[in-house]
Order: sequence, then C-alpha cells, then structure tokens
Amino acid sequence: MHFTIALFTLSAAFFVLAYLGKDKAWADGITSAAYWNLWAGAVLTILTVGAGVYAYNTVAHSETSHAAMTNHRNWALATAVLFWGLALWAVSEKRKRQRPSGGFLVVMLVSTGILAVTGWKGGELVYRYGTGVLPVAKMLGPSHHHHHGGAEADNEDDDGTLVGDDHDDHDDEGAAHGHDGDEDHDH
Repeated sequence: MHFTIALFTLSAAFFVLAYLGKDKAWADGITSAAYWNLWAGAVLTILTVGAGVYAYNTVAHSETSHAAMTNHRNWALATAVLFWGLALWAVSEKRKRQRPSGGFLVVMLVSTGILAVTGWKGGELVYRYGTGVLPVAKMLGPSHHHHHGGAEADNEDDDGTLVGDDHDDHDDEGAAHGHDGDEDHDH
C-alpha cells in the first residue's frame, strides 16, 4: 500500500519538476520517470485494492472502527479509479507530446491531494483505532494478564483497547518473566 502512495507521489513531483524545468535538458528524463512511476503505481494499485478488500472483510474490528474502515474503503476505491484514469490519460498524453498538458498536471496534483487524505484515513485505522494490530496483552501472552479473585479480568473494550488498571501489579506470585531491562525489579 505504501509503495502505491510513494509511486504516485513521486510521479506527481516529477511531473511538477518537468513542468518547471520545461526548457532544461533533463526535463524529458524526469517526465519519462513521472510516466513510469504513474504506470507502475496503477499496476500495483490492483494489488493494493485487493489487499484492502481482503483486510476489510477479514480484520476483526469494533463498530466504531467499522465506520472508519468503510470510509477509508470508499476513499481508497475512488482514489484508485482516479489514478487508473490518470494512467490511461497519460498514455494519450505521451502519444501526443512528450510532456503532459496543464490540465493533466492539475488533475494529477488534485488526485495526489486526495491520495494523501486516503492515506491519512488508512493511518487512522491503525494508529487511532488499532485496526489490524494485536493488543499488547495478546502479544505478550497469558502470563501478563491481570488476575483478580482467581478469574482472569477482561481488560479490553470493544475495539481491543486495554482499559482499567493503569498500574503494573502482576499477580505472578514472584515468578520471573521477561520484561526487557527489568531483571532486577521485584513485582
């Protein structure tokens, strides 16, 4: 997914550089790189959309994160269609002239802005909602769960975020366990 964003962003940047340096000898090479990044991004977007659809249908999530996932999916599909259209338009532009028209460049820049919003929404799924990320307690395993009255407490809300106890009181009955760097601490 990040490769797609990088390729499209590089393509836009190269198109702008080529436009600004249109009278320079290097502009044709930069323009060629812009086209190839756009076309490579369009091909990789097929895989990106496939991975996104798979994740949308398989990743465990809460009702709150589901709304954010649906919003990101809708933006991502629209953005993919925009860039596929730009990739086809670029074939026509390349046949007519070496460098694309001003109209193409404007649509490319607007599409890159839309791509940035789509990427931000995807980042929100991970960093705000924790979608597709294992909660720390699950990664560490059962020896790190809190025990209260002999029964294991459920310290996660609906989206897998740990809630409740903010202190580090392990009920391990003095058993040693691996916290990096705290071998000498007593629990």
